[in-house]
Amino acid sequence: MHGLANPKRFLTIARWLTLPLLAGGLIVAASALAWGLLQVPPDRLMGETVRILFIHVPAAWLGMAGWSAIAVASIVYLVWRHPLAAIAARAAALPGLVFTLVCLATGSIWGRPTWGTWWVWDGRLTSMLVLAFLYLAYIALSQAAAREGVSARIPAIFGILGAINIPIINRSVVWWNSLHQPPSITMGRSAIDAEFLVPLLIAAAGFSLLFGGVVLARMRALLAETQAEARLRRRALETA
Repeated sequence: MHGLANPKRFLTIARWLTLPLLAGGLIVAASALAWGLLQVPPDRLMGETVRILFIHVPAAWLGMAGWSAIAVASIVYLVWRHPLAAIAARAAALPGLVFTLVCLATGSIWGRPTWGTWWVWDGRLTSMLVLAFLYLAYIALSQAAAREGVSARIPAIFGILGAINIPIINRSVVWWNSLHQPPSITMGRSAIDAEFLVPLLIAAAGFSLLFGGVVLARMRALLAETQAEARLRRRALETA
């Protein structure tokens, strides 16, 4: 871990890993979506609307995974002062927000024919909406810290505190009376038929590879931006 915290070593690894992750993610996700959208039969109860599952569920998982990555990177930054940890947290925030918004949008589209409304203040939907606002707040905090050249401690603390919402999202359909269906996949068990489950898991794997590729690309861009700003500050001090 300490070796990967070296920016030069990290960039060496990230350069050859980014493109395979992005390309592999696109191929796997596109194949799974084609399978799920074109080959899987309509569900007995949900009919054709079941096809949104192959986008909605991976988006929900990655929305939560994105904040989990922020929390872990924030802990690493606060405890071990790894130089890339704060950058990793910032890099995960935007793709995490995008997947959260995709989850909310596809959930609303699915809810309209299923529940008869685009939105209800259901425990699962509300906690997911809170996650989107947490992402927006974290992005604003981290950008302000980077812009002012101050410590990333405040965004890191916020990232850890915001992780409280992740188990709330996960358990909301169990803790409260909810319109949202109960968990379909739990440890060692799935209530989803195999003809839906297999393309769903493949889609989740593809989107996860995309997520990883985007995070690496953003880390490289943020690191280059940080290094460029540091060089400009040194030149300004030398010419002062």
